Formats: sequence, structure tokens, C-alpha cells
Amino acid sequence: MKKSLAEQMQESTQKRRKRQWAVMITFAVFMVAFIFISMNTGFSKLTPAEVLNTLFGKGTSRQSLILFEFRLPRIVISMLVGAGLAVSGCILQGVSRNALADPGILGITSGSGLIVVLYLSFYSSAAKAPTLLLPFLALAGGLMIAAIIYMLSYSKKDGLNPNRMVLTGIAVTAAVNGLMIVLMLRLNPNKYDMIASWLAGSIWGSTWKQVLTLLPWVLLLIAFAFLKSRMLDALSLNENVASSLGVNLNRERLYLLLIAVGLAAACVAFTGGIGFVGLIAPHLARRLVGPGHRMLLPASALGGALLLLMADTLGRLIFPATEIHAGIMVAIIGAPYFLYLLSRSKM
Repeated sequence: MKKSLAEQMQESTQKRRKRQWAVMITFAVFMVAFIFISMNTGFSKLTPAEVLNTLFGKGTSRQSLILFEFRLPRIVISMLVGAGLAVSGCILQGVSRNALADPGILGITSGSGLIVVLYLSFYSSAAKAPTLLLPFLALAGGLMIAAIIYMLSYSKKDGLNPNRMVLTGIAVTAAVNGLMIVLMLRLNPNKYDMIASWLAGSIWGSTWKQVLTLLPWVLLLIAFAFLKSRMLDALSLNENVASSLGVNLNRERLYLLLIAVGLAAACVAFTGGIGFVGLIAPHLARRLVGPGHRMLLPASALGGALLLLMADTLGRLIFPATEIHAGIMVAIIGAPYFLYLLSRSKM
């Protein structure tokens, strides 16, 4: 007996839901696997048996120090930053309806770096600068540049134009990067090396204090983004369609942009310039779970957390003595994928 259209649609929906949950579970399983691999990876060797003994309180004081004070905070920071950047990129792609948008399009990384360079330039050495202020200054810089781009992209007649926002972001980011290079050339070698390492995207030196500071930012803003998932679906449609659904486009865009900027700036403040996570993770998630943001946002968060954790782990695994910054590893992975997306883009 031939199935009715309603039955076929219901069956299709059930299959799609099963696939979406299968993707989520797969991401979670891979993440657990890489957490364990990351706990075993580093300059100071810990065998899997030693890691398990230490987790259950049977390790030596040295093993406990390595695992609980150095590696676990770094693992948690990697996952929080990866999730935050991925959700930020997912929001920006939905709001701008631009497949190549990511947190860097608002100049957050460049704005944060500029403020850090300015701040350190007032001190004779990096050691004399109060480093606890750096995350907050980086956050303020990212928000400031994002606000400038928003104001330049807004007009009373047309409101916030997504295409203008993207082009303005590219122009302002280029100008800020140029200014930052000029300022860095005036620094002494010690401060230059410190800032260059931060801008390259380093997760080295993460502490539980940083984890506890970043955790509420990421969890609360991702929760707000999830509550706005239906609005993101509407904004991803044609503007006329979204307006006919009763959506206040300018207000909702502003709310979502604030969430995206807050997420990206907070993450950049703790790990420096890590790019491509906000571009790759949403694209992979969209291919696997579909365009609906109710499932796309959590899938992007899991994908971003897994991607950055993998990048940081591989950076320590390839060269344990020196380590490759997570930002560089993500760029190595992300640049070819970005070129692939660009070749398929209709822009």
C-alpha cells in the first residue's frame, strides 16, 4: 500500500533526526577519545596507565601536577574556545547570509591584538606589564572594533546591510592589521616575541582561573544563541520573507551580533588569534545535520571544540619539545578547506 504524503514526510523527519543525533554522538565519542590522547601527549611523558591511576588519585605528585595543573586546564580551554568560536561563526554566517563569514570578519582578533600591542608598548619589558589585564583589554578591543564596523555598516534608510558589513569588516581589519604591524616594529625583541606568540593562537599556559573566567561567557552566550535559533532561521531566509514573518530585522541582527562578538572576543582574549574554527566547524556541521539552527548550533559547538582540541593535541604530538601553536595547526587544516569553499562559492 502506497504511503500518504504526510507519512512520507514524517518518515523523512525521523530519519533526519536519527542522523542528526548520530552525528552528535559521533562528535562526542571522538572528543572523549582526543581528551584521553591529549592527556597522554606532551614533553613530559605519561603512559595511559599512569593517566588512569592519576585520575583515580593513585598517581605521584609529579603526575598529578602535570595532569591536573597543566594538561586538563589546557584541554578544557581548547574545547571552550573551539565551541565559542564555532557558534560565533555559525551566527555570523546566518546573519550575514555569507557562507565565508567567520569571527575575524568583524575584526575581533585584530582589534584585540591592537589593544594588547598598545598596552605593552607603555612598559619597558613584558614582565613589568600586569598580565592579568590582558584578557580584559583584548575583549574591549574586539568589541570596540566590532562596534565601529557596525556603525559604518548601518544606515537609517536601509538599516544594517549584511553585504556592507562584510566588506566594511574586511577593510577595517586590514587597516587595523597594518597599524598593528607598524606598532610591533617599534617594540624590543622580547615584547615582539611575546605578542607574536599570542597573536599566533597559543593555548600554552592555560590555568583553572582562566577556565573559570571563560566558562560562564561561553555557556551563557551559547545558551542565548540557542534561544535565538528560530530567529537565525528566519534571518537566513530572504529579507522580505523574514519581515513577513514578523521579524524585526535590525533588532534581531543587533542582538545576534552582540552574542557572536561577545563569544569570539572572550575566546580570543584567552588564546589569541585562532582563525578558521568559526568557518570550518559550522560548514561541516551544516553538511551533516542540515541548515536548521536548532541542531546546527550545538553541532557546530561540538565540532569546533573537537577541531581545536585536535589541533592543540597534534601540535604537541608532532614536536613535543617546541610545540606548534594551535592557531597555526588550525590554519594548516583550515586554509585548504577555505580555498575549497571559495572555489564553490557563488560570491
